[in-house]
Amino acid sequence: MRGLVARFRELDAMVDAAKELRRQGFVHLTLYSPTPRHELEDALGHPKSNVRLYTLIGGLLGVTFGYWIAIWASEWWPLVVGGKPVPSWVPYTIFGFEVMVLIGGLSTVAGLFITSRLPKIGTAAGYDARFSHGDYGIYVEAAAEQHARIEQILRAHGPAEVRGER
Repeated sequence: MRGLVARFRELDAMVDAAKELRRQGFVHLTLYSPTPRHELEDALGHPKSNVRLYTLIGGLLGVTFGYWIAIWASEWWPLVVGGKPVPSWVPYTIFGFEVMVLIGGLSTVAGLFITSRLPKIGTAAGYDARFSHGDYGIYVEAAAEQHARIEQILRAHGPAEVRGER
């Protein structure tokens, strides 16, 4: 067996079990819930996402490219008005902003897919259809010699079922 699956009827019991497992040093946890809940994120203790770095880098590259392409186009097709310099930053700010939003948004979506390792092909280990119908679940991946200890921790929090998963 690769791990253990526990099915809980109450969210608080599952969150307490997940926190206890993390305190005991088991970090390969997968939590299942029928709805998104912030308690699950707190229980897993994940660090902040790196997607915002993709957004920042994409936005900076976008605004740079936006200004560059506008200046490049005005150098090739100049529109001289009253002796003012042809590449002026003031009118190009709108275009630079628009390209920043476009490239920043696209890089955010790309960062989301990259950091979450999507698409995931195949079914998730430890998933049970009842987790979509109101029950909560924990899948703990660990070596076979640790299964007895994990099962003891899980049963202390009152699951409806604990079973092994291949």
